[in-house]
Amino acid sequence: MSTLRVAGVIPARLHSTRLAQKVLRTLAGRPMVEWVWRAAVESGQMDPVVVATDADEVAKVCGERGIPVVMTSAECASGSDRVRAVARQIEADIYVNIQGDEPTLTPDFFPPLLALFERAEVEVATLAVRCPSHEIANPNAVKVVTAQDGRALYFSRAAIPFDRDGQGFAGYRKHLGIYAYRKSALERFASLTPSWIEQVERLEQLRLLDNGIDIYVAAAPRDTIGVDTEEDLVRAEAILKERIGRG
Repeated sequence: MSTLRVAGVIPARLHSTRLAQKVLRTLAGRPMVEWVWRAAVESGQMDPVVVATDADEVAKVCGERGIPVVMTSAECASGSDRVRAVARQIEADIYVNIQGDEPTLTPDFFPPLLALFERAEVEVATLAVRCPSHEIANPNAVKVVTAQDGRALYFSRAAIPFDRDGQGFAGYRKHLGIYAYRKSALERFASLTPSWIEQVERLEQLRLLDNGIDIYVAAAPRDTIGVDTEEDLVRAEAILKERIGRG
């Protein structure tokens, strides 16, 4: 990885349908987006790490905290589109799309993700953890099935693979929405129209699989809390306060 330049991008959309202005909500004394940025920077794996937004309010808050910002168009339909917009301004070999609503991320999430690019065939990488039993049937917890070499076979909101004979299968894997792309794969992805299967499942990554672009999956060190509700905020803040307490 030493010869590859890696840029981290945190798409930060201010208007969320489920939790308004969530990237700026304060947890343990810091806005959510700052927790994400700090985890990425402290990994030492990416330079630069920037926030990509179309909101002046996000840019202002980040500026006050020394967080670099790239302004992107309000017309960007997804986080991947914002990452692509940054790629047109910041030159790198690999771009990491880091979710701005994952404040419990820690620096150790990034090395296993980026280590996949030591393999020449890897164009896109992501992370997964063992799916907690209480989330197997939860459609908001996306499941992934991989081949033996780590290549994703399919992502679904359903519980896959289906335990037809009820043998008590417990090896479900939960996908974490952090992606890393070689620049060529990012450009190709952003140029593709949404596929039918992506639209059915409402999972953007299926556009890649549907167009023959492989995604490789590494094991994350632990699960995260993707913040979508007030309850998620409370849980995430408790974890962050505990970390602060441990020093």
